[in-house]
Amino acid sequence: MADNIERPSTPPRRTSDISHVQVTPEHVKQREINRLKAKAAQRQKEQEASSSLYINSNNKRPLTVTPTGQRSPTAPVAPPLRPLKRDSRLGTYVEYDLSKMVNSKGGFLMDDGKKVDEDLLRKELEREKQRKQHNLDLPMFLDPERNPKCNECQSMDIDPMYMKVFHCLVCKACQNEKPEKYSLLTKTECKADYLLTDPELRDEEAMPHLLKANPHASTYANMMLFLRCQVEDFAWKKWGSPEALDAEFEKRTAEKKKKKNKKFEQSLKDLRKRTKEGVWQRRKDEEHKHVFSQVEDIRNGIGEQVCHGCGFTIEVEEL
Repeated sequence: MADNIERPSTPPRRTSDISHVQVTPEHVKQREINRLKAKAAQRQKEQEASSSLYINSNNKRPLTVTPTGQRSPTAPVAPPLRPLKRDSRLGTYVEYDLSKMVNSKGGFLMDDGKKVDEDLLRKELEREKQRKQHNLDLPMFLDPERNPKCNECQSMDIDPMYMKVFHCLVCKACQNEKPEKYSLLTKTECKADYLLTDPELRDEEAMPHLLKANPHASTYANMMLFLRCQVEDFAWKKWGSPEALDAEFEKRTAEKKKKKNKKFEQSLKDLRKRTKEGVWQRRKDEEHKHVFSQVEDIRNGIGEQVCHGCGFTIEVEEL
């Protein structure tokens, strides 16, 4: 019975004989065109998938590389940028308006096109040359015995400026410890406190002085500084003693005060005189001056004149 059952059998493979088909250049061209169209369609499909937030038809991110310049969908969201908070320890600040600021050349001397005053430039160079003569350094010897020493502490660290200008051997420490002897005085202080004159202070042999730049203007005369001990010695020789200098100072102070009071009294007297003359003149101006009319009502050789302002009447005899 089993032998009578017919089992299905696989049909034989169909074979087609394409050897007789001839491939022409038109067929090759068409096949290449179809391949390029398929690649273009595939590329278009990939671009559409990337433009839809990288989500494919299965609601999954496709296994493709994220293009450069595009943000990954799974990257963390960065907070928005905010300005940094200012530290309160820095204190208050001022906001400058740069449009109103003036260029000061940063402290450099720039040629601003102004005409140079030759006279002022010559004076500045002259003052500077005078100051440089006092700032020359003195030589030092290897033998300690040949080097000068301080008169107070016998130290070799003396001030070369004091030695060259004032011919005084003293160090910096002794200058600070004894200012009543080694301090510097200005020309005005010498004239006011020690009653010295300009010719005496300009004598470099008797009164050596140090030149410094004038703090008010570089074209002004250099400031003259004198050593206190030398000024006192010169003043004691001139006036005889410190007591004589004090007596002369008190005498001049009294004379100056007397002249000041006399000048004040004279100015007060002139003021009173001008005030008195002004009051008298106003009174004279305020006085009424009669302006009489012509003689009227002549009877028996006697007529009358009437003032136009106040009506005052006088009798006038007609000859």
